[in-house]
Amino acid sequence: MSLFSYQAMDISGKIVRGSIDAANFSDIELRLKRMDLDLIECKPARLQTFSLGKRSIKRPDLINFCFYMEQLSSAGVPMLTALADLRDGLDHPRLHEIISDLIENIEGGLQLSQAMQLHPDTFDQSFVSLIAAGEHSGELAEVFHSLTETLKWQDELASQTKKLLMYPLFVGTIVLGITFFLMIYLVPQLVGFIKNMGQELPFHTKALIFVSGIFINYWYVIIITPVLAWAALTMLIKADPRARYKADECKLRVWLIGPIFRKIILARFATFFALMYAAGISILDCLELSEAIVSNKVIENGLRRAGQLISEGQSVTASFQSVGIFPPLVVSMLKVGETTGALDTALRNVSYFYNRQVKESIEKVQTMIEPIMTVTLGIILGWIMMSVLGPIYDTISKIKI
Repeated sequence: MSLFSYQAMDISGKIVRGSIDAANFSDIELRLKRMDLDLIECKPARLQTFSLGKRSIKRPDLINFCFYMEQLSSAGVPMLTALADLRDGLDHPRLHEIISDLIENIEGGLQLSQAMQLHPDTFDQSFVSLIAAGEHSGELAEVFHSLTETLKWQDELASQTKKLLMYPLFVGTIVLGITFFLMIYLVPQLVGFIKNMGQELPFHTKALIFVSGIFINYWYVIIITPVLAWAALTMLIKADPRARYKADECKLRVWLIGPIFRKIILARFATFFALMYAAGISILDCLELSEAIVSNKVIENGLRRAGQLISEGQSVTASFQSVGIFPPLVVSMLKVGETTGALDTALRNVSYFYNRQVKESIEKVQTMIEPIMTVTLGIILGWIMMSVLGPIYDTISKIKI
């Protein structure tokens, strides 16, 4: 199949543009007909590195999809009817196209999970596995409900992570901007006044003049160097697995932020593991699918080692205790869950435990960042004032009345 760009008209006469995979022009027309669209023109799509106009499918779109499917599945609406109703009520071109493709593949004899597997960019492997488990157990509505709640929780967690990163970046940018203003504009004017006094300058004043000169003459280097270093580091991490592992290890050790990242990752793991285990997926398969969820090579390798130990006959609790991923309190929760046969409940408790700690930790970091930045700015201002006023005070003290 090839990718084609098309222009079509819907029932209301509105022009719809998009792209679709098809074998030929007749296949395109047939597919669009099933989407209640009349083809106007189409042409082979040119591959692009990026597209500013194309709407991607984001987490809120998946939340709406899962919620709608949960409601209709609970009401006993047939799958094809539910998907068709959802498709007809969408104003998202890309999601409209994917659901139309799901309908077509289901009509061709595939299960919903198999049809979703053809769209890995939208439905990842853990999502597909959960849907497949729901189909086998006959509890698809419950799986959609769990996915809805989990995606909502993940969206909230992502929002907390952004808050954790954006606030320090915002405050740090302000402090950096003030530093540039002081070093480039204010300090040179004060230094000119000090030099005209004609006395020997102390070391801290010479250091201030030297640093100010660097900012004035090499301001572009100060700005560009971190950007180039970040780009080079990003390319190295993508190209070298060892560099990726070291970078992920450093993320977990960064002062203040590292422990919060670890808790966020483990909370995500516990939530999805509990969801998959409750849906009937085996422990080893849950661990394998969870490796892609954590997005951290250190935690991923730990989960892989835990899976190997479990496959060799060790218990879940002993395996996690051996790899050292979870702290003792969480291992104790897992032990209780494994003993009582309610491992999914224990994992949900782990997720709740970490989620609560993440919120508290983010609040603590935010309350600490402001005084830290204030002290940093105060030190810079104090250095400038001491370097400028010190020589002036020395000159005044030498004046004999």
